[in-house]
Amino acid sequence: MYYCIRSTLEKIPAPDLKTRKEKYVAVLTSAEWIENRDRFDMGIELDIDLSAVSSTKAEVNYDSLTGTFSLPDRSDLSKPNICFAFALDEKGIVFIDDTGFVERTIQSIIASKRWALPSLERFIYDFLEQIVIRDQAMLENVDKELDTIESDILDGGEKDPSQRVSRIRSDLRDLRVHYEQLIDLGQELEENENEFFSKDNTRYFHLFIQRVERLHDITASLREYSIQIRDLYQSQLDKKQNRIMTLLTVITSIFMPLTLIAGWYGMNFKYMPELESKASYPIIIAVSIAIVAVCLIFFKKKKWL
Repeated sequence: MYYCIRSTLEKIPAPDLKTRKEKYVAVLTSAEWIENRDRFDMGIELDIDLSAVSSTKAEVNYDSLTGTFSLPDRSDLSKPNICFAFALDEKGIVFIDDTGFVERTIQSIIASKRWALPSLERFIYDFLEQIVIRDQAMLENVDKELDTIESDILDGGEKDPSQRVSRIRSDLRDLRVHYEQLIDLGQELEENENEFFSKDNTRYFHLFIQRVERLHDITASLREYSIQIRDLYQSQLDKKQNRIMTLLTVITSIFMPLTLIAGWYGMNFKYMPELESKASYPIIIAVSIAIVAVCLIFFKKKKWL
């Protein structure tokens, strides 16, 4: 697919890129790139194995700028990343993508954007913006979920949230790394080493960097929050265990003197005077009740119960 950058992106036939003055956007599969790369005249032999792409980055060449994208799937962060490559110069940008993500993103830009001052820089900004456009809402949902988990813990919920919190923390770590890579990419574009971009238009890349930095800060904050929730759950678990141990200790303390009495009078020696007394049995019962009552009063005052 080939597009011309006008007030929006307009689909065009395969252009003669050496003579065309308007900036272009091209979307090719890896096989199409190998077949057509000479027509772009970028002075590079870009052989990309998209299955080996593992990060988002940009690299400055003598007369082009190339790079790769490795994007977490926002619909399910546990899925494999969406990977594609790009190459650009002062005439336009070409994407090498086998996933269909770039084409879907371009169609979204066509449906939602109109430019009073069309430029390659503005297109790249809008393309990058589409990558993170729903991230603010996604992070807000994560924040609400962590709030719910925290409330359940404080309310004494029995469900163990550790596995879910661990999954969230892992996803947030991956997002934080992704945002750091996007910031590096934006800085490489803003630096404009090859002067492919108008100096006035590099402000678009600065705006994108600022937006991603905010997302990075939110992600880092949420990750700290998830760690605090894990510690809170462990603290509540320790409290429950301490209450159980306290209860067992109280019960043991109450029954120790009763066990002593039972053991003492269970010996049945012949000359034990209490064996012949009619009052012995009710007296032992009364003494046992008194011991239990004294122990309970003592534990209450010590706030062990």
